[in-house]
Amino acid sequence: MFRPLALALALAASTACSLPAHARDIVTLGVVDRDSGQTLPEYPFRGQHWVAGVPGHRYAVRLTNTSGERVLVVLSVDGVNAVSGQTAAPSQAGYVLGPWESAEIAGWRKSLDDIAQFVFTDLPDSYAARTGRPANVGVVGIAVFREYQPPRPQYAPPLAAQEQARDSMAKSMPAPAPPAAANRAMAEADAMPQQLGTGHGQREWAPVGQTSFQRMSTRPQQVSQVRYDDANALVAMGILPRLYRGYADNTPRAFPQGFVPDPR
Repeated sequence: MFRPLALALALAASTACSLPAHARDIVTLGVVDRDSGQTLPEYPFRGQHWVAGVPGHRYAVRLTNTSGERVLVVLSVDGVNAVSGQTAAPSQAGYVLGPWESAEIAGWRKSLDDIAQFVFTDLPDSYAARTGRPANVGVVGIAVFREYQPPRPQYAPPLAAQEQARDSMAKSMPAPAPPAAANRAMAEADAMPQQLGTGHGQREWAPVGQTSFQRMSTRPQQVSQVRYDDANALVAMGILPRLYRGYADNTPRAFPQGFVPDPR
């Protein structure tokens, strides 16, 4: 049972400092098939993680705060902010999770009281495509912010302060770019035609409250994403084996039976 979430609007104040991302995820991201009740397994492939969605099935994005403090999670589905409907950016509105809290976001936020269900659908019928933004269909992502806490006075001898400054500078250095081979692999996956998107499904009661949240920095402490498509597309890309059951059940077969049946 998940308790109602608090919603933080894009007007929440933020400070001008920036901090490097943490090595461990602050918030874990998962995709749950609401019709089967199963968490979709993730398949790592060439630097990305994929899940196989079933066309017509409703789904939810499961978020779990692994820290002992409040965090703000900006949720993007197909490149669209799931709260505001804007083309997604980390500075926008999002959901606030309490310490160690888990929640399932099951649709596009229509008001403080209801949502339009997330549904796996053909790309042209996806909400992003129907609103003229099909370029990023097939990805669910989050930008996570820690909450600002007023600094406590700290006293350190000059040498320690200098060492601390050097450590801080080293940590703030940008992460190295992925190797050229990984870039090529990502480009090959992106070149495959996307089959599945997220539709604007039926309305559902899903109340949330509102709260204020001051971000620790203008940059998120974590950015994570998972790609999705139907099983046939994942098989075609080599992410799933050709004997994958979901693929075999939906693929035409030259010899489906041993003998000729009577016509109906």
